[in-house]
Amino acid sequence: MRWFLLLSLVLGGCGLEARIKKLSEAEYMHYYALRPFMSDDDRKAFLKLKTEEERNQWLKDKGLWQTFYKYEPNIRQAIVDGAVQKGWTGEMVYMAWGAPFDTRKLTGRPATKSQLLVYRFERHEDGVVLVWTPGSKTEYKSIGRFTRSVYLDDDRVTEIVEEEDWSN
Repeated sequence: MRWFLLLSLVLGGCGLEARIKKLSEAEYMHYYALRPFMSDDDRKAFLKLKTEEERNQWLKDKGLWQTFYKYEPNIRQAIVDGAVQKGWTGEMVYMAWGAPFDTRKLTGRPATKSQLLVYRFERHEDGVVLVWTPGSKTEYKSIGRFTRSVYLDDDRVTEIVEEEDWSN
């Protein structure tokens, strides 16, 4: 699970790195899952709070707490682990992997509304796999990269297709 900490550190900025490291395991889990719903200013405000109680209350006041805690503990762990699965909602995918590299509306599928979410990943020599983001500060360590295309039909993951490498 802590390999996602690397992603948070890259996304969170160097000044906040020490504060992220001081979060308890439970705090880290909900911070990681809820960070896609926070602006940069929100992340800074959350991490500047002194106590866990203050940070938890901040999430409740912002209406974010229930977004993560409405799920059972095993699902929350899967979200933090990035273990996206068929049947998940788009919100769950977003919490696990953040915003997709590309999104497309799909037609001709057996659903009222269909979307394709394309995520890029980088694989490192030590086995770490990170969701790639434009301007990634870790890409130079990458020994491989791949995409995962997530098909959402009526806001449920129906298919996940992995392809090695990607072109521009």
